[in-house]
Amino acid sequence: MKSGIYTRIKKTVFILIIGSIIVSACTDGFEEMNTNPNNPTLVTQDILLPFAIESAIDRYWGHQNRFERLGLDGGVCWVQYFARRNFPSEGDNYEVPITVTSSIWQGFFNDVMLNFERIRKLSVEGGEFTNSNYEGVALVMRSWVFSLLTDIYGPIPYTEALKGTLDGGDPNYIPTYDSGEEVYSGILADLEQANDLLDPDGPAIFGDIMFSGDILKWKKMANSLRLRLLNRQAEHVDNSGSQMQAILADPAAYPVFTSNDDYAQLIHSSARPSNNEWHEVMVQGGRTDWRVSETLVSRLKERNDPRLTVYAQPVGGEGDIYTGLPNALPESIALGLGGETSFPGTKFMEAGTPSVIMSYAELMFVLAEAAFDGDVSGDPQSYFVEGIKASFEQHGVEMPAEYIESIGVLTKEKIMMQKWIALFGQGIEAWAELRRTGMPSLPAPDPRAVFRNNGVVPTRLEYPPSEYSLNSENVREAIQLLDGEDNMQTELWWVEN
Repeated sequence: MKSGIYTRIKKTVFILIIGSIIVSACTDGFEEMNTNPNNPTLVTQDILLPFAIESAIDRYWGHQNRFERLGLDGGVCWVQYFARRNFPSEGDNYEVPITVTSSIWQGFFNDVMLNFERIRKLSVEGGEFTNSNYEGVALVMRSWVFSLLTDIYGPIPYTEALKGTLDGGDPNYIPTYDSGEEVYSGILADLEQANDLLDPDGPAIFGDIMFSGDILKWKKMANSLRLRLLNRQAEHVDNSGSQMQAILADPAAYPVFTSNDDYAQLIHSSARPSNNEWHEVMVQGGRTDWRVSETLVSRLKERNDPRLTVYAQPVGGEGDIYTGLPNALPESIALGLGGETSFPGTKFMEAGTPSVIMSYAELMFVLAEAAFDGDVSGDPQSYFVEGIKASFEQHGVEMPAEYIESIGVLTKEKIMMQKWIALFGQGIEAWAELRRTGMPSLPAPDPRAVFRNNGVVPTRLEYPPSEYSLNSENVREAIQLLDGEDNMQTELWWVEN
């Protein structure tokens, strides 16, 4: 059902976009003469929302288009969930083509953010179709995408972003950049506003392919995302802990995820074009580039962790032999090992497998870390255990009876290790946490590996050439805000000391 609806939506959006382009090329008089009052040209929220949600989440997990799948080509390799059997220079060896930095920037800003901003503009009080719940949903998703962009690049256009044509004025091709701290401050304020706007007893919304119009779940996402971001900045912003504590102290006002029944994920259709992007790339596209990393396999084997059977396929597709591929091997070596190493798990290559953007397990590990650091009250061990249990339940495998006991005394490294395991597949988020904490530590590289970027896990992406040609003065000021050079070794502001 979703597939048919979504296909019609995409066709409608395409027709309307093409129509708007044609109309914009006309003279004022011609446009007036050719306006058909029985054929409205304004695209409404219910049409824009599913397209915007799927476009954003597909890019987060791994877009079907080459050079637009940072999560799959970069993130999952940099945290060593996967390794590349071929084309290691497209991320696995820390080399990032300039086409990737440009496509990620353009895709998130132009194809995703503009649509969420259109929804917000249509929905605000006094807008064409005032609806506070659409406005709240747009703010939540816009905030999430802004958090991705600033965590990928550092300073970005935020205050002056998305202005111009949406306001009926001239487009702004030279927006100023805001620092990472300023972007986070704005995002957190927007998420709080979204929580206030979202009303389960308020107006209905349609086209919601993530929560099926359940506004309470959108409120939970808004506040759970706030906790993620507050925890990420906690070492550098003094009131982060008190803000987290305020959320946790009033669940009626600030509901958060409470189980695996209400975390944020996009449930895909089994049919194209709304299928899982890994299915699109690896099954429909026939790409066999990726193997499970030796790092992931060895760490799961250390504890006899049955999640390995979900994350990876046995060698040859049957039996119980799981073998990972070392990262950053030259293609000539990696290709030779291809038949002896494990493919990603079949669950993640199925058409209908959900794309998760924030799980209940992740939230529990966020709170375990915050409690361990003293930023919130509560027992870090309890949050930690709940996070592990939630991850096993999420993937439909039984946790071994002695699993928790085998971990031993709780440390921050152990929290981050279990969080890393639970975030499997969410390459961009896991990459952010690795950069922030340096945990879990990565093993010494295989002696045959050849890493670029001076062997440093990329700390960020460089700004695209288009910014230097169209917005050179502001991008150079952004580099000053970075307090470093525009390269992949300059650390972002929330990195812990």
